[in-house]
Amino acid sequence: MTIDTTALGGSSALVTGAASGIGAAAARQLAAAGARVVVADLQAEKGGALADEIGGVFVEVDVTRTEQVQGAVERAVELAPLRAVVCSAGFAPAQRTIGRDGEFASAHDLELYTKVLGVNLIGTFDTIRLAATAMSRNEPDADGGRGAIVAFASVAAFDGQIGQAAYSSSKGGIVGLTLPVARDLSVSGIRLNTIAPGLVDTPIYGEGEKAEEFKARLGQSVLFPKRLGRPDEVARMVVECLTNPYMNGSVVRVDGGVRLPPK
Repeated sequence: MTIDTTALGGSSALVTGAASGIGAAAARQLAAAGARVVVADLQAEKGGALADEIGGVFVEVDVTRTEQVQGAVERAVELAPLRAVVCSAGFAPAQRTIGRDGEFASAHDLELYTKVLGVNLIGTFDTIRLAATAMSRNEPDADGGRGAIVAFASVAAFDGQIGQAAYSSSKGGIVGLTLPVARDLSVSGIRLNTIAPGLVDTPIYGEGEKAEEFKARLGQSVLFPKRLGRPDEVARMVVECLTNPYMNGSVVRVDGGVRLPPK
């Protein structure tokens, strides 16, 4: 892959959920594109190691805590004008809406549902609103642009599986906010796009021989190529959305053509 190593030179970038998976791949590619990257995550050891590797800065961030998100934004601004943000923090627990025994107590844990929306949806919006506020102070480029943001949804927003009520709700919310927020931010020259990855090989599937066998089977459900996606493949779309000035208000599936079955 060829990266324009001047695309984000002289700018800072903030990546939430950056210690592993797609977030880590995005952080590496943004650093390669010239940005000073703030690696924001709860995993201090992994996040710190990645920041050292790419010449960035690690900030411990829980995206459900506004003061921590704001602190990460402020740290990025200290490094250089903040012109790129990637919101990849999230998690995906599974639970069915009702239990098999007909008892109210067996229905989906409402606290868990609320937590998933708090991290995935509200945490994303909080990051967007705070980062965009900082971006609005930047000097505009030739197009009047002051920065760009990428949010992360999932193909589960469109074809969520059994047990994914909370996760799909949170990712569907991100799809729903993309255009109206892009319209809000357009007056300040800030672009917003959302990426909806498919089945991507991240630590969520575990490690070891059994995990590899499971991933191989899972990959057969992808239209083509018949394998799981790689984090760096999704990260390439992140960089494109951030650096292509005509990408705005869009939701882009990066999924090998997969359409998820019920289970």
